[in-house]
Amino acid sequence: MSIGNSPEDERPFEDGRSSDGHEEEASPSVGRALQQARIAAGLTVDDVSSATRVRIAIVHAIEADDFTPCGGDVYARGHIRTLAKAVHTDPAPLLARYDDDHGGRPAPTPAAPLFEAERIRPERRGPNWTAAMVAAIVAVVGFVGFTAFKGGDSDSDAASQVTQGASPSASKPAAPKPSTTTATPKSDPSDSAIAAAPQDKVTVQVSAVDGRSWISAKDHNGRMLFDGLLKKGESKTFQDSSKVNLILGDAGAIQLYVNGKKIEDDFQPGAVERLTYTKGDPEVG
Repeated sequence: MSIGNSPEDERPFEDGRSSDGHEEEASPSVGRALQQARIAAGLTVDDVSSATRVRIAIVHAIEADDFTPCGGDVYARGHIRTLAKAVHTDPAPLLARYDDDHGGRPAPTPAAPLFEAERIRPERRGPNWTAAMVAAIVAVVGFVGFTAFKGGDSDSDAASQVTQGASPSASKPAAPKPSTTTATPKSDPSDSAIAAAPQDKVTVQVSAVDGRSWISAKDHNGRMLFDGLLKKGESKTFQDSSKVNLILGDAGAIQLYVNGKKIEDDFQPGAVERLTYTKGDPEVG
């Protein structure tokens, strides 16, 4: 118990003043700096969320210096860079301050486990025993029919040999016909099926050329086309009648071809990008 002090005297000092009454000159935190820049730019949290496609709850958390909802240091740095650009401030000092506060620049982290908060988890269903039983029955019936068919062919071949006699020179095997199939040369990604995509559709090819990245793709109705980890060297092609929506977990590792044309955007390693492409692109829709 404090003697001679009121409850007001025991409260922490506010308004950036130390115990001796002097104003502290420490630079603002990352979240506070982003909040001040947003207010100075005359923007609301809703404005920033709409411009960056970062959820409102995550914007509020970052401005409060809570980076837990980001899913890890790599993605927290990507969100800081995105928000800084939206409020017209230099992200470099903010990223340096974040690294100092969190033990230095993080090592690359696998993307798939870190996005569990933003992914829609499918319901876990039990095994479909009915389908398994039907498949087993079909397999047994097919095996029995195949065995009976092969047995009938063997019997008929033996009878034919007895009737005609085993004469090695009776007939000559037919000469194999020369193949008329020509080898199709491999083409670059820009010359593949994506380049021949119909003009009335939008076609997007995603290639992990510089590393692996989690990606999500939806059509214009919001139906999930793909949601998973794309390993280095792998590619996925998505097509829709009007629009394809993408989320790239590590945009710096991805190369995009839209409607047969290479996208030249300078995506940064570890940056989270949310993109929409339409039939009139390669400009982002």
